[in-house]
Order: sequence, then structure tokens, then C-alpha cells
Amino acid sequence: MIRKLFLAVFALILLVAEESVASSWALDDAHSSIGFKVKHLMVANVHGEFKDFDVTVDYNEDDISKSKVQVNINVASIDTENEKRDTHLKSADFFDVANFPTMTFVSKRIMKSGDSYKMTGDLTIRGVTKEVTLNVDELTPPVKDPWGGTRMGASATGTINRTDFGLKWNVPLETGGLLVGEDVKMIIELELIKQEELTDKM
Repeated sequence: MIRKLFLAVFALILLVAEESVASSWALDDAHSSIGFKVKHLMVANVHGEFKDFDVTVDYNEDDISKSKVQVNINVASIDTENEKRDTHLKSADFFDVANFPTMTFVSKRIMKSGDSYKMTGDLTIRGVTKEVTLNVDELTPPVKDPWGGTRMGASATGTINRTDFGLKWNVPLETGGLLVGEDVKMIIELELIKQEELTDKM
């Protein structure tokens, strides 16, 4: 009986210890961006970004593979520095924001890959969910900021085919190829603040 009690207490201690290494982090949107680029006329890249998004991270510093990431993007906040193009991108030809206002990414697994990481998760665009993998090219260790908070940064990239998510509008070119490229490269730069330290921080 004593041995069983000891084992139960020991297991509980291990469970608490394992849970205690995870911490919640929230976005510093003033120092973060989610951008993309796509070919136009098969010759040049058009760049854009989403101005309104939120990221939450459950970060396990002892075992990063146990960390979790969720991203929510307000698709109507798309900005390519061209109002006419942005209006078209919001229409039913592309994102159809009237019916699908939010884009989401929910991580499923994070794996070490050389000096960096690969993060795989479910990306939902226009009501279609596909598994995608992002390359986490940089993950900075947590540091103290001048205001007593704790911050870390992450840079990630990935490429998706927009037609997989129902964004199929295009115009064939007389010389071959398409007006708008199908492959879209995502470029993500995040600065995160430890959540319990968010108050009174700049």
C-alpha cells in the first residue's frame, strides 16, 4: 500500500513538473508580420501582408516538440499596396472574405531539422483545411526586455499552392504560363511576449 501511494505521488510530481515547463506566449503585433509573395506574369514577385492577425504559443522550452502554435488571420486585412488588387483578392475569385473571413493555422507537430525546426499543422483557407509544413528558420532563446518582460522571436517560411484551397482564378498568357502564380511563399516574422508579463509592456 505504501509503495503504491509513493508511486502515485511520484507520478503526480512528474506530471506537474512536465506541465510547469510549458508557458503561454502572445503576439507583439507592433513587431511582427505575416507576409507572402507570388509571381505576376511569370516574371516578377508581388508582395503583400495581412495587417490583422493573432498568434498564441504554448512554449515548452525543455522539449520544443511539445510546443503548440495557433494563428488566426483576418483575411480582409490583406494589403498589397494596391487598393484595386486588394479588392479583387477579397472577392469570391480569391479569398471570398464575405463567406470566409478568417484564415487559421493550428500546429500538429514540431520536429528538429538540422539547426532549425519543421512545424506541421492544419492550414484552413476559404473553408478548406490542408496539412502544411513550415520551416522555422530561426527561433531565438527567450530574453529579458528593458521593461522586465520576457520575449522571444521566430522566423518561418513555407510554400503552398493556392489552388489547393479553392483560390483558382487565373488568366492564361498568350506566351504560355499564367497571369498569377499558383505557388505562394509565406514569410512570417514574430515577436512574442510571455503572457503573464503582458500588462504594462510597450
